[in-house]
Amino acid sequence: MKKFYKIFAAVVLSLSLSAATSFAAPAWQLPAQGKVFTDEAKQIYIGNTMGQLLREQFKINFAAPNGWIYEKFSADGVPVERLANPKQKKSSRIVLQLHGGGYVGHLSDWYRDCAIKQAVITDAREIFMVDYRVAPEHLYPAALDDAAKVYEYLLGKFNAEDIIVLGDSAGGNLALALSLKLKEEKLPQPALLILLSPRTTFENNLPSRTENVDRDLVLGKHNAKMYEAVFNPVYAGKTPLNDPHLSPIYADLKDLPPTLIQIGGYELFVDDGIELLKKATADELNVTLSVYKGMPHDFSILLPELDESVKSFIEIKNFVNLYMPKEKLNARK
Repeated sequence: MKKFYKIFAAVVLSLSLSAATSFAAPAWQLPAQGKVFTDEAKQIYIGNTMGQLLREQFKINFAAPNGWIYEKFSADGVPVERLANPKQKKSSRIVLQLHGGGYVGHLSDWYRDCAIKQAVITDAREIFMVDYRVAPEHLYPAALDDAAKVYEYLLGKFNAEDIIVLGDSAGGNLALALSLKLKEEKLPQPALLILLSPRTTFENNLPSRTENVDRDLVLGKHNAKMYEAVFNPVYAGKTPLNDPHLSPIYADLKDLPPTLIQIGGYELFVDDGIELLKKATADELNVTLSVYKGMPHDFSILLPELDESVKSFIEIKNFVNLYMPKEKLNARK
């Protein structure tokens, strides 16, 4: 496989104070630009916005856009939710969303609204969200087993070359674990992996885990619950933290699909992305890493109105179009 190494250091340019309401609209279109702030004003805005979201416990009322199909069902016993975009009936692209939340949080309305954006950005016909089992009730490999069951369900309906696996934070970790499991079981890989602020090791010995505890206004010490989830990863149970299925920076990444990694320069997991890039390039994986300067963990999901987030959306769109050309958007099944 051809080696592909690229780092983008995206300059942060923006911010806005409407995160709580920006998800409320019934329909969404990719804007040309987000809101732009100076560096200092940006950090103040992020802190204020995250404080508001934490106080409100990220509560929003999800509503599928007009004309979209939204349904819940079970795939081999795993709860799954599906959104179908009526504007993309000719598209063959399918997204499998693996949500974040430290392996302790379930699928929420926040991620349902994120799914709308993700479907629009990727020009996907349908997006499937997995409500996988979480800790502390369910330990490794429960979430991985659930993700694998849903992926195999999708293989029964769609071509693997049409499937995009998109995961953020713990979901990014799960996306990598899923791809490794598929390789072990000799099952078809998805077309692409898109990893947003992925946790790539359950160990906590990377420098950014301590250096960015104050600068990461999303996952750092300002968010006590998730900060604890990082440093006390209960999902691992008795599995060694350096097990490649928990810490894919120790895995053989050869023959995984083309992968896009987006991370914020101020987040706890910035070194996770860099170490994954190093291992991936050593294993000749086609990988792109973009570091968005001054941004916290999961910035594009939690702060979609920022110009940095809009740039990250455009990058995802371009990445998907590069490897899944639009001339192949005619539905195959």
